[in-house]
Amino acid sequence: MTTTPARTVGDRLDGLAGLGPIGLDELTAQAELQIRRDRKYVLALDDLARLLPAIGRDARILDIDGLRLFRYGSVYFDTADLVCFRLTALRRRRRFKIRTRTYLDSGQCWLEVKTEGVRGGTVKTRLAYEQRQQGDMAPGRWFVEAVLEDLGGIAGLAFGPVLTTSYLRSTLYLPATQSRVTIDVDLSWADLGRAGLSLPALAVVETKTRAAACEVDRLLWARGHRPASISKYATGLAALRPGLPSAPWRRLLRRHFHPAAPAGPAPAADRRT
Repeated sequence: MTTTPARTVGDRLDGLAGLGPIGLDELTAQAELQIRRDRKYVLALDDLARLLPAIGRDARILDIDGLRLFRYGSVYFDTADLVCFRLTALRRRRRFKIRTRTYLDSGQCWLEVKTEGVRGGTVKTRLAYEQRQQGDMAPGRWFVEAVLEDLGGIAGLAFGPVLTTSYLRSTLYLPATQSRVTIDVDLSWADLGRAGLSLPALAVVETKTRAAACEVDRLLWARGHRPASISKYATGLAALRPGLPSAPWRRLLRRHFHPAAPAGPAPAADRRT
């Protein structure tokens, strides 16, 4: 179980302060990586703070109008019998996830579909979306159906909002390998108002490369951190609903996730389309 840190999240990310900036347009041009190899690591915020100063000074950090730590919010959609969750829990190759992602600082919102590529990489396809519709898949169902047509489609399946997540993210660009690294902290989940979970002393670091490992992967390995199987949607839902299948994340849940605490209603209404 992790405990609430005495210092603020911003303090723990001081190791990034000396990095040069990169703007969003340049980052997108250099390393958009919508088709990519992802490696995720879960570590204590204290361990992250000790690791950050070792990141090479040639790394650059996403900077938008002086802001380097950004607020994210996501709404995940699933069927009443949780077909997306179960495909992930059973490690099916043709699994998929559907969500809206909102960049809370700018108000930008996207409807996103994530699938598995033919060689095990992640393919993310997205559509610009209205923030006021972030909890409603209906306006973008045509898009989801088109993306998932090759997987057999979703005809006859009704989707509704199941889980919301929020966190703070910093994004790094590594020019030597044209890779991206995201650092997520202050993570929280809400299960449609049934329960909530907050892990303020935890960090999720994700490297996004074309294939081979990048320098941050090697840095993490040298310090004893190995890639972990974690899905913000599926792992979070398994933590909040202990009766669900959880084999892929059992060790992670036991080590890092604490019992759920009551939370207020999630921002999305429960309607299925």
